[in-house]
Amino acid sequence: MAAALQGREGGRRRRGRRRAMAEINVTPFVDVMLVLLIVFMVTAPLLTVGVPVDLPKTKAQPLTQDREPLTVTVKRNGDLFLQNTAVKEAELVEKLTAISANGYDQRIFVRGDGGASWTEIAKVLGVLSGAGFTHIGLVTDVAKPKPGTH
Repeated sequence: MAAALQGREGGRRRRGRRRAMAEINVTPFVDVMLVLLIVFMVTAPLLTVGVPVDLPKTKAQPLTQDREPLTVTVKRNGDLFLQNTAVKEAELVEKLTAISANGYDQRIFVRGDGGASWTEIAKVLGVLSGAGFTHIGLVTDVAKPKPGTH
């Protein structure tokens, strides 16, 4: 009987199977997360860049808001952009109405290049106002104070 117990190793016999690991290997997970972190750190600044314009400088304080507004940009040569997409003046209201989530209460910012004609900017403001949009704002850049002045 003693020989039978020795061959069975305490009543259990393992035939080529390993015990299941109780630990989770997190190294591949950490590697993937670090790569994603680097990708997002590199691409995040590129996502905030819009249509490049030379905004006029003012002393106005920046507005605080909880959501991103729609942006209409008027370039120096009169080209119009809705967000980052070029649009024609005739299509502007149609596209804004389709995009705006809150109807006519959606905030719309107009960014006019400093060298753009005021006539072009005023025309865009008139088109937006005539279409029923009421929350329209002009975007400027903050002026840096001249040395020696407060």
